[in-house]
Amino acid sequence: MAKLPSEQAPDHRSAVLFELFMHSVVDYAIYLLDVDGRVITWNHGAERIKGYSEDEILGRHFSVFYTEKDVAEGKPASELLIAAEIGSHEDEGWRVRRGGERFWASTVITALRDERGCLIGFGKVTRDLTERRKTLEESTERRQAFAHLVRAQETERRRIAWDVHDDSIQSMIAVSMRLQMLAAQRRDPALMRLDEAIQGAVRRLRILVAQLRPPALNDHDLAASVRDYLDEVVAGWGLECTLRHDLATEPPPDLVVTAFRILQEALVNVRKHANATAVVVSLTEQDGGLLAEVTDDGDGMKLEVESTHEALSGEHIGVASMRERAEAAQGWFRISSRPGEGTSVAFWIPLGPPVPARR
Repeated sequence: MAKLPSEQAPDHRSAVLFELFMHSVVDYAIYLLDVDGRVITWNHGAERIKGYSEDEILGRHFSVFYTEKDVAEGKPASELLIAAEIGSHEDEGWRVRRGGERFWASTVITALRDERGCLIGFGKVTRDLTERRKTLEESTERRQAFAHLVRAQETERRRIAWDVHDDSIQSMIAVSMRLQMLAAQRRDPALMRLDEAIQGAVRRLRILVAQLRPPALNDHDLAASVRDYLDEVVAGWGLECTLRHDLATEPPPDLVVTAFRILQEALVNVRKHANATAVVVSLTEQDGGLLAEVTDDGDGMKLEVESTHEALSGEHIGVASMRERAEAAQGWFRISSRPGEGTSVAFWIPLGPPVPARR
């Protein structure tokens, strides 16, 4: 009568348990090779990933899983040689299923030796990473497209801001000066009122320029850009503004623009939705990156989801844009709020090589 696994000798029981484990794993191809690289065991995961049944693959050389180019360059033999010399070999690259379909795989080859240290074969584990690679490529393409769009937007913003400042504003200032001279000569109240209207238009255009492209942003000075925006734009909304910053390094130019636009959108949202009287902007360094926060004392809101990755319920385009910008810069974005307790928008983006911050 055959003994149950629990009644068998320890070594035999371990072998049985390992065999059960090997055949129960379906997410990984786990199999053994002899010293020449021929397949001698095959699990269900290997059959699912590579497409060969056990009868089809046993005894065949494992180079059948490699592309023609890799085989021609001697990659299978090279990997076995490296594993034999240093104990193991890890790789990511294209592999071939039965029928010729390619898939992206992560592989580990481990040299197996007996008690005397003699090489007796190899163990190989393969994982199919095709979907992960596809997702990563799609994410990279999306981020590249978004970065291209942002650069195009900034170029257009800069062009319009310069045109307004160097053409429209300067022309209106010249007209205002002539009106002032005429008004002084003729003592005409109507001319004075016209001049006041023109000066009001100039002030509004200056605010428009600050919204489009604060001058300090052209110098890639984040703190100065935010300070100018608070003083020239946000203060005009009737909000008490506070800027706190302690930056030992300045973000690279692209990240300065990214951070400023997220902060700008967050401040616009405070004006539109918060019913706040005060707002605080904080810029600090944390974990090798820029941590920025915009906190208001407004009505707050109930969040159904608080996550750095999941979208908020009913997330509007402004919030989606802020999140997209932060994540495109390899960072994260978060909103925290409670009814009656205000709202805090925070994001973190990694800093590049150190650049001394302006003081």
